[in-house]
Amino acid sequence: MERTLIIPSKAILPPPISNSKSKVFFTKRNHSTKSTAVDARLSELSVNGNLEEAVTVLDSIAQQGFKVRPVTYINLIRSCIDRGCILLGRQLHARIGLVEKIDPFVETKLLSMYAKFGDLDEARKLFDGMREKNLYAWSAMISACSRQQNWEEVVDLFYDMTEVGIFPDEFLVPKILQACGKCRDLETGKLIHSLVIRRGMSFSNWVNNSILAMYAKCGEMDRAKRFFRNMDVRDVLAWDAIITGYCQKGQTEQARKFFDAMHEEGIEPDLVTWNVLIATYNQLGHCDIAMDLMRKMENLGINPDVYTWTSMISGFAQNSRINQSLDLLKQMFIAGIEPTGVTMASAASACESVKSVRMGREIHSLAVKMGLVDDVLVGNSIIDMYAKCGDLEAARRIFDMMLERDVYSWNSIIGGYCQAGYCGKAYELFMKMQESDVRPNIITWNIMVTGYMQNDDEDQALDLFQRIEKDGKIKPNAASWNSLISSYLQSGQKDKALQMFRQMQSFCIIPNTVTMLSVLPACANLVAGKKVKEIHCCALRRDLVSERSVLNLLIDTYAKSGNIMYSRTIFDAMSFKDIITWNSMIAGYVLHGCSEPAIHLFDRLRKDRLQPTRGTLASIILAYGLAGMVDEWKRAFFSISEDYLIRPCMEHYAAMVYLLCRAGRLAEALEFIKEMPIEPNSSVWATLLTACRIHKNFGLAILAGEHLLDLEPGNVIIHKLLSQAYSLCGKSWESPNMTRHEKEKAMKKLVGQCWIESKNTVHTFVSGDRSKEYSNKLYSWIERLPVNVKVPISGKEPCIEEEEKEDISSVHSEKLAFAFTFIDSHCTPETIRIVKNLRMCKDCHETAKYISVAYGREIYVSDSTCFHHFRRGHCSCGDYW
Repeated sequence: MERTLIIPSKAILPPPISNSKSKVFFTKRNHSTKSTAVDARLSELSVNGNLEEAVTVLDSIAQQGFKVRPVTYINLIRSCIDRGCILLGRQLHARIGLVEKIDPFVETKLLSMYAKFGDLDEARKLFDGMREKNLYAWSAMISACSRQQNWEEVVDLFYDMTEVGIFPDEFLVPKILQACGKCRDLETGKLIHSLVIRRGMSFSNWVNNSILAMYAKCGEMDRAKRFFRNMDVRDVLAWDAIITGYCQKGQTEQARKFFDAMHEEGIEPDLVTWNVLIATYNQLGHCDIAMDLMRKMENLGINPDVYTWTSMISGFAQNSRINQSLDLLKQMFIAGIEPTGVTMASAASACESVKSVRMGREIHSLAVKMGLVDDVLVGNSIIDMYAKCGDLEAARRIFDMMLERDVYSWNSIIGGYCQAGYCGKAYELFMKMQESDVRPNIITWNIMVTGYMQNDDEDQALDLFQRIEKDGKIKPNAASWNSLISSYLQSGQKDKALQMFRQMQSFCIIPNTVTMLSVLPACANLVAGKKVKEIHCCALRRDLVSERSVLNLLIDTYAKSGNIMYSRTIFDAMSFKDIITWNSMIAGYVLHGCSEPAIHLFDRLRKDRLQPTRGTLASIILAYGLAGMVDEWKRAFFSISEDYLIRPCMEHYAAMVYLLCRAGRLAEALEFIKEMPIEPNSSVWATLLTACRIHKNFGLAILAGEHLLDLEPGNVIIHKLLSQAYSLCGKSWESPNMTRHEKEKAMKKLVGQCWIESKNTVHTFVSGDRSKEYSNKLYSWIERLPVNVKVPISGKEPCIEEEEKEDISSVHSEKLAFAFTFIDSHCTPETIRIVKNLRMCKDCHETAKYISVAYGREIYVSDSTCFHHFRRGHCSCGDYW
């Protein structure tokens, strides 16, 4: 290492040599006395913290050719560390040449200084230049990396030090074990565990707790449990480690068992233990259990700290219980606990999620009063809140007033403009950002791409996407591709979403969890069954099936693509199921018309003491409707609030109308609708209209249709159905509120279309279409159909249908699809899957039932109102659709 700064600017000549021995003795004594006095003076300055004067003294003695003792220099460095003076520390480092002997202790102290000030680059440079590295030097460097959370470098340094024959002591081992836990480096952790045993460090409680924590953080809970059981001394830190490990795995039952056992052994949980357990329950959505724990903690005389309150506020906010989240914030103030920036940011996020500008302004006002508004985290959250609530003027004012802006500040305001559809203003800010001190990151680019996609400017979005690497000097990442995939999906362009997914892999971009969650919904239909399996295989190869969110979506997607057994296989194999897992499986069974397994799962869910959500209850009402168990659930419905602490909402009322209608209790359903405490929406009236069509109550169909028309005046299908209902009642009808354009639109025939997949190609069929080369074969097969399957001649009873009645020249699209699958008898699949844009008519429904018997095939048809599974002459809808 070069030390040019320690060479004096002017050469100092030695004193002349004298023949007088006394003079020589006197000179040496003066020199020694002077040096001692300088050391004493520097020591005094070091103790008093007058470091600027100390530097001046060093410069003075440099000109006189004196040196300082290593211990004096070390004391000066220590004083810099104690007082946080990095600049003076650097000046002392520049004068290291004034030390009599530069030994490893001097260099180690300098190294510690840089480490504690967070200057890892300078620390590493000094460390690499050291001629001799003892255990203290390695400890200082490892501590520096640990402080900066460079965990992988800590592990590398451990291997480097052992290669030169230096091994960590009981003070250094815990830091290396911490790094192993953070990196999930189990193998190195096990190696250090064996090293601890061989070098006799097992006596140290601190070391043993670190080994336990390492196994827990690596997810090796069986090893952690065995080690914990064998520990001679289990203090509160050991209990914290094992409980935290189970919490991180989401295994709250095991964590709770150890928590209770801790009490039984006479060790009182400390605040950390309570906070870990409370935070875990909040993160898993069990906010009520977390609240009970907090109250129990208070009853035991342990006061919640700011972390406890913040965890509760954040937990309720993230689980859409916003009013309770904000009530907790008020209680926190009353308890005299001052919120941090994280607390206020969580509260602002709560307001954002319910789009409440009023409550958001209250949080903003509180942040101003508490002096937290200048905190970048709080400022960003408030900008985000205003932007997502649509108050862009307020968001922009906060942004413009911020003294310090980070990349998140820019991303929040740019994202707000994009979300509101002001992509031009967003682009102006995007360009200003490039001229500022904060450069756009990949998230900024992705926000812009997504913004243009969501505002139907696909060309501009793709242009920006292609410029990311060229102009931004950043490579598009998985999130960049995910934004395109999800945007295409949101705009209904499923084929383009899947195309982007394929391109993403061709560019060697590794799909992540978000990719899976983005692309799977594109396959949630009957003609994409093979695609679901491909994506599932991709998730297996990328080890993404350990993510519960991916598995939950796979359960849902397999069910919607007609593979309910695949859904159940995934469900049964999951070691930990959250409420979304249960909801997905129950909803899947309801979709397939399987009421019994859905009700059985609901009973299991309650036995496992999981709290049902709104979605769970809506699905189970439908399941009871399928099973015909009307009175059982009708009684239960009115106790939902009491039993489950859930206020019934529109989806529950719509499900109850379905329950009554399916049982043919139309008058009771109408009375139920009239007594609803909220205004019925279109789904409620559509449910009643469907029942009227099936039970042929055309007068009530008119009532339901008119209410539907008020809610959806531009819906052509409703016009058509209402016109038929009036006609069947012997009345003519024409909507008085229709424009000429709407009348012309309503007069047009609704053209039925369907899609079927064969040999990796999706084929489209349109009712009455004869344009295909093989149309003659299709119609010939259909003409022979009544003879082959003995379809009865359609009855002449009155009915209401979306599609025009078919004749020999206008065969419905699903019959053409059936014919397509059977014209080549050698390639007919065992299972036929069809998606249709309109409701199946009764004739086609009967035809599908008979084909399933005559040809021994399972047929799935997803029409605009129902999911049908035809098997052995029966349909899963029970002829109610």
